[in-house]
Amino acid sequence: MAPIARRKKEKEQRRKVILRAAQQLFYKKGFRSVTVESIAKQARLSKGTVYLYFNNKEELYAQVLLNEVEKFQERISNIVETRASASEMLFNYAYIYSDFFLNERELFRILMTFMLHTDDLRFSDEMRQRMIQATTQTVEIIDRIFQYGLSTGEFTCRESIRKSRNAVWGLLNGVISLHLFTGKEATREKRIYSNVKEGLKVFIEGLKGFPLLSDHSVR
Repeated sequence: MAPIARRKKEKEQRRKVILRAAQQLFYKKGFRSVTVESIAKQARLSKGTVYLYFNNKEELYAQVLLNEVEKFQERISNIVETRASASEMLFNYAYIYSDFFLNERELFRILMTFMLHTDDLRFSDEMRQRMIQATTQTVEIIDRIFQYGLSTGEFTCRESIRKSRNAVWGLLNGVISLHLFTGKEATREKRIYSNVKEGLKVFIEGLKGFPLLSDHSVR
């Protein structure tokens, strides 16, 4: 391997080591309790080396979340391409979303911290835009499902797709927030799936039976 190619590979490997160490600590301790120094110690590197790759703790935090969002996007990328009904697509999306956070529970805290406290995090403008773009792409799959449901006549709502999408997004995050860290471990997965299923059933019945109000009809 040529020296330049070898150095490039070594740098990429070191970057992955730092991100893996940061992810482990963020999952274990949360954002506020973790420092760049503790990440360097976990990665068995110097603090200065970490700063060669990342400007601050916030950038590491954002990159960890971006990596996981990309994994989720890979899992849902072909939902709309299946031959399922729009209702089935919504359920599939919801179950994949719930399952993703059941397997990576602390990731949900990271996502919620970003969504609720974005202004408190010192993200660069570039990183902020990347985060917004990534999360937007994730929820836009729901928009595509609604549009498919309209095109097939399965759903009757011809307005306010954005509000419908936000309602589904809120339903999923609300159920996960309610049950992911509380109650008996043995029944946690069952409770989350059951609540998601029943909530979506009610929502979908509304989509099939009653046209929604336009974005400008209700304030």
